[in-house]
Order: sequence, then structure tokens, then C-alpha cells
Amino acid sequence: MNESRNKITELFNIKYPIIQAGMIWHSGWKLASAVSNCGGLGLIGSASMYPDILRENIQKCKKATDKPFGVNVALLYPNLDEIIQIILEEGVKIVFTSAGNPKNYTETLQKEGIKVAHVVSSTKFAVKCEDAGVDAIVAEGFEAGGHNGRDETTTLCLIPNVKKHISKPLIAAGGIALGSQMKAAMILGADGVQIGSRFAATIEASAHENWKKKITELNEGDTHLTLKELAPVRMVKNKFFNELEEIYNVGRNTEALVASLGRARAKKGMFEGDMENGELEIGQVSALINEVLPVEKVFENLLKEFNQTNNSTL
Repeated sequence: MNESRNKITELFNIKYPIIQAGMIWHSGWKLASAVSNCGGLGLIGSASMYPDILRENIQKCKKATDKPFGVNVALLYPNLDEIIQIILEEGVKIVFTSAGNPKNYTETLQKEGIKVAHVVSSTKFAVKCEDAGVDAIVAEGFEAGGHNGRDETTTLCLIPNVKKHISKPLIAAGGIALGSQMKAAMILGADGVQIGSRFAATIEASAHENWKKKITELNEGDTHLTLKELAPVRMVKNKFFNELEEIYNVGRNTEALVASLGRARAKKGMFEGDMENGELEIGQVSALINEVLPVEKVFENLLKEFNQTNNSTL
């Protein structure tokens, strides 16, 4: 891919239509600034940060890059008003929201000149996003890691259907780690891509080294979408996952599921490095990731693969 202008690069003033997902316990200022410095859009993941830690990450990111970057805000988390206030005070110009109603904060942010994108998992909610006035829509297939859609619609099916129903810039997410997958998403109608798992396994990601190494060892079938009763999440099958399965085996006890999750499981796994007792969130595309790389090398590979993808006709 050569530098070119399209809806996404123009909207966010970036070189390439590549957005790094704002993943909990991975997406601190080091990862976000590295992605932005390579010509993509880095996102700080606020969902795993206390407000003061978020402010610190924004300030460090501003020092580490003079390129655009943003903050990902999960609307189901507490301290939302405080988080939004910090974003406004620090002059962040791009916000990606998810896991909630895009109407709640879109207008407030846009009044301050902030571009707003919202993440959805269905065409129905993509249309609601357009009605809410967001600047861009991220359509995420169920291959993706972390919190996911209940309908289990794949990216291959989701993107062309969403494209038919909206006019806003469209970003594809879920199952994208190669340049060829990026090109496929854009052929299907996406204007850009959001990539999570591939950036999770980078030197600059803030996750634990045990977890990064584990990502490179995963094979097909090693992740599973579960916890639909609460909020669907794709995670690695480990001891903690098996404990959840046992709760299912004795009945769908929502209280027991909440109690098991309430032990800071995601932090224990992805940030503290406990590969057995922690919640390990990653996408299906992890089976294609076999080494931890610096962000710069990830970009080099993505662009090379994108440009080498066969465009011949049948």
C-alpha cells in the first residue's frame, strides 16, 4: 500500500487506514505512539486505566508523537464522566467508543472538535450509529478477541452488509493480522481496518511478556467465545476457561459467573502474566501470529503483504 487518501486517512489525517484497537492491558502510550509514528492511528485503551493513569498516558503519548492518536472508551465502564472530562482537558482529537449507546457522548465530544467512531457487531447497530451522527463506524466480526457481538457474524459477512446500509466511513475489525486480510476487507467495502491481536503481540504493547509469548503459540481452536449471559468475550482455553465451563455444566448460574470474573481475571492474565488463572482475551487470528515484533516491523509486513496480494482476474 502506498500513501493514499481515502475516507479514513482524510478523516483522521493519517498516512495509512490502519487503526490499532484500544485493547485493555495492551494499549498504553508506548503502543499508541508507535502506531501513530508509523502512519496509522494509535489508540490508548482507557478501559483498564484509572482516570489519573489515563491522563498520564495521554500526556506521555503527546510527547512521544506529533501525529494524530486517540482514546478508546468502553461505555459500560464506571467513571465515564471523569474519563470524558480528561479527554476534553487534554485536547484529544479522536475518540473510539464501544459497548454502549453512541448517542450518549457523541454530540458532547463533537462540539469540542473531536472525531468520534463507534464499534458495532451488527448492521442493525451500525445504522443506529449513523443515526447518532458518529464520524465513522467500526464493524467487528466475531473472530475478534475480547468483548464481542452476540450474533456471531463473521467479518466476511458483516462488512458488505453494513456497507449496503450506511454512508459513513467504514472500518473493518476482527480477524485481520495480514496485509492480504486488510486488502480483502477493503475489497468487501471497508475504508480501513482496525487491528488488535497482531498489535497485542508487539514489543511496545503493555501486556506481560508471558502473554505475548503465549499468543505466538496459539493454534486454530485455542480460543472460544463465551459468557453470552453477561457480555460475550473471546478468550483462550486455559484453567480459568475450564472453571467457567464447569459453572455451565452445573447450570447457567449468572451469579457464579460474575463472581468468578470479579477476581480481576483479565489483569491477572494479560497484565500480570498468569497463563492459567487469568482471563486471556485474543482473536482467532492469533493462530497466524508466530512472533513478537516491534510495531515498525508489523507495519512493514502489513504494507508489503497488501501490495503483493494477487490482483489477477479469473
